[in-house]
Amino acid sequence: MDIRFHRPLPKDCKPSSVTIIKDSANRYFVSILVTEDIKPLPVTPKMVGLDLGLKSMVALSTGESVGNPRYFAAYEKKLAKAQRKLAKKKKGSKNRAKARLKVAKIHAKIADRRRDYQHKLSTRIVNENQVVCVESLAVKNMVQNHCLAKAISDVGWGEFVRQLEYKAKWYGRTFVKIDRWYPSSKTCHACKQVLDSLSLDIREWVCSACGTVHDRDTNAAKNILAVGLPVTACGGNVRRGEARASHAVSGEAGNALS
Repeated sequence: MDIRFHRPLPKDCKPSSVTIIKDSANRYFVSILVTEDIKPLPVTPKMVGLDLGLKSMVALSTGESVGNPRYFAAYEKKLAKAQRKLAKKKKGSKNRAKARLKVAKIHAKIADRRRDYQHKLSTRIVNENQVVCVESLAVKNMVQNHCLAKAISDVGWGEFVRQLEYKAKWYGRTFVKIDRWYPSSKTCHACKQVLDSLSLDIREWVCSACGTVHDRDTNAAKNILAVGLPVTACGGNVRRGEARASHAVSGEAGNALS
């Protein structure tokens, strides 16, 4: 059987286990568990705050916005057509098995493309910044909104934040989660005045106190960074529950890779 390695195994490693997995699209994966010492990345003075959204998947405190590819939306019509064909097949027939496989392959392609995009973006952010601050979102609660559930599931915030967190620990970076109730979008990052309300359709607003013009997402990212930074310093003055940090510690760089 031809095997395509995702990445070369560490030199002189001894696998402790090998697991073979077959997914719903009839693809086989071999997971090899080894121990590897991951070297921390060189220290950099760069720090970044991340605001997660739907229009832009991530808005950075630097002013950069990273687009949302919407992979599910791109394949939605093709998937719906395949699912309609599957529904018409007789249960237990070979034609139904073929139709099911086509649906599974479309789902697998969507998931693979989304995961690849998330890995490339999370790796880039961790490589470039010593401190990464991000808002903490209750995704399970948010998907209960039937108007936004599909879009929220498509963007994959939960998996993206998970990747940021473990990669930060691997490479000696500091990862900070901001409390979900912090009003990052409604707070002026220049003078800290907080608006009474700010509807989702307003993408830019002007602070009535200092006159600063804000892009909604960039302003939120700057506030997330400002709140997260005190947590990274010893004895930082941050209200209880507002933010929490995850630091890499000695010996934590050695992780099991598959």
